[in-house]
Amino acid sequence: MLSYMIRRLGYGLLILIGVNLFTFFLFFSVNTPDDMARLNIGGKRVSQEQIVKWKAERGYDKPLYWNEAEAGAQKLTKTILWERSVSLMMLDFGRSDARQAVNIGHEIKTRMGVSLQLAVPLFILQVIVSTAFALMLVFFRNTRIDFWGVVLCVLMLSISSLFYIIVGQYFFSRLLKLVPINGYAPGLDAIKFLALPIALSLLARLGGEARLYRAMFLEEVGKDYVRTARAKGLSEQIVLFRHVLRNALIPIITSAGAYLPYVFMGSLVFESFFGIPGLGAFVIEAITGQDFAIVRTMVFLGAVLYIATNALIDIAYTWVDPRVRLA
Repeated sequence: MLSYMIRRLGYGLLILIGVNLFTFFLFFSVNTPDDMARLNIGGKRVSQEQIVKWKAERGYDKPLYWNEAEAGAQKLTKTILWERSVSLMMLDFGRSDARQAVNIGHEIKTRMGVSLQLAVPLFILQVIVSTAFALMLVFFRNTRIDFWGVVLCVLMLSISSLFYIIVGQYFFSRLLKLVPINGYAPGLDAIKFLALPIALSLLARLGGEARLYRAMFLEEVGKDYVRTARAKGLSEQIVLFRHVLRNALIPIITSAGAYLPYVFMGSLVFESFFGIPGLGAFVIEAITGQDFAIVRTMVFLGAVLYIATNALIDIAYTWVDPRVRLA
């Protein structure tokens, strides 16, 4: 396993470098430092002196890839590419382009806790509720409960998450006044602000997850070991929970593991609509303001989380199925 993880680490490093370079090339192919300066300075009339000053303060007055004015290795190091992208590999996130007083690393540490308060309960509830609902449909397979359960899953899967947010805010916040319509408060007061987005996000994902798990469980139900278990006189509940669920853990881990990066990165849509100051809202603000410093950092962290998650999923396979070997 050690050699396998070392190889995965090497592959992951190459992927990070590629993602980092691609993000840089893509951003500056549609934006120039002058465009960024005009957008951040604002106003209808921006003088060239203001643009030059803005670029000098943030280090965008250097060439993008190659600095002919320097000598030796500084031709490469005294460039925007080196100072803005290569520094990420050393986890030096720097400061925001739009607001120089904002330290990106500090913002990430602060906002990650808020995003985790929303995403961790949602992740746990999502796995439990989706698995339980799918097992119930399989238990009542070929009945009206199964039929209408699948119809409900398709219906929930077909509705946009924005619809859940709008209806949920109107019904539970404006009409019933059970929870605040948006905002956030630290400590235990956060529960009343996070309850509605957690419930709506769970509802938005339940249809797709439950339908996927149901299909996996139905595939297991038709296998020989399940028929053998029934022939031994085991009840259907024991067969489902002790045998079917255990043998379907690998696809469940794959599906649930794919959501893990969102646990740390935050939900872009729900944090923005509910005014939750997490990493998701941080990314939306950066994209809206074309803050390249924040965008490149969040893309880099997203790539790190995806690589780490895939490695953890592979390790988890060996825990739930002894037949799996990492080679």
